[in-house]
Amino acid sequence: MRLDDEQESSHYEVQDGRGGGLGGGGLGGGLGMLLPLVGSRFGCGGIAVVLIIMVVMGVNPLSLIGGGGGQQVQTQKPASGQLTDVQRVSLKVLGSTERRWTDIFKAEGQQYPPPTLVFYSQNGQSGCGAAQSAMGPFYCPADQRIYLDTDFFKEMETRFNAPGDFPIGYIIAHEVGHHIQTITGQADKIRKAQQRASEAEGNALQVKMELQADCYAGVWAARDTNLMEPGDLEEGMRAAEAIGDDTLQREAGRRPVPDSFTHGTSAQRMQWLRKGLDSGDPAQCDTGAV
Repeated sequence: MRLDDEQESSHYEVQDGRGGGLGGGGLGGGLGMLLPLVGSRFGCGGIAVVLIIMVVMGVNPLSLIGGGGGQQVQTQKPASGQLTDVQRVSLKVLGSTERRWTDIFKAEGQQYPPPTLVFYSQNGQSGCGAAQSAMGPFYCPADQRIYLDTDFFKEMETRFNAPGDFPIGYIIAHEVGHHIQTITGQADKIRKAQQRASEAEGNALQVKMELQADCYAGVWAARDTNLMEPGDLEEGMRAAEAIGDDTLQREAGRRPVPDSFTHGTSAQRMQWLRKGLDSGDPAQCDTGAV
């Protein structure tokens, strides 16, 4: 990606988690074992999966939300020059999404309220509960923040064989897509429909929601005409393929179970990311979820 001329977003925070939680202890390795299942799954749905698995393993989930670990989180906003290179790249991506979505909303006579990107290392706290690196990046609708442990990008390169800088953009833009769904009311409609649905039907609705966020990520990239470089599309497709539900389940040694999918197959994720990239039109991102 051509990010040299992009202005960094000013909407960010850095959390410093100390004490308690699961950071640095014996359970850290256990959470690492969950990465093939949920490490790259986005959103509060991924958090729920982690909590359920912890219960099965006999771990007290309250330790994730401050009920047993005594975790303290300090939130700061250091100067840009004090941030890591990956954090600054992430903020350039976020700044780009702010400009693109501001233009889209303005064309509809609306104002775009950008989300805040919260960086943390291993342990953090969100409006949706604890933030743990094993959950992967996620968007919390309760506080309209994106939570990101940038070590996840190393996992994308080493574990999921999706190197390059465009996967960073794709992942952040996907979470921004969930922000779009929240501020437009789409997410609320889907959540209400899920409450009336069976588990399989609820999962299917979640898949449509995630695929729309993939499409929105493609719309962002298509709208920033100076962003894409040769090879970026291929990097994005590899990333989308790597985090499909069917691929993750196979890599975990399981037979893919479509009714359990919550983010879509690799083929679906690539299809909807490509649709956004080809059209640059958010109206083309209607997956039929609402």
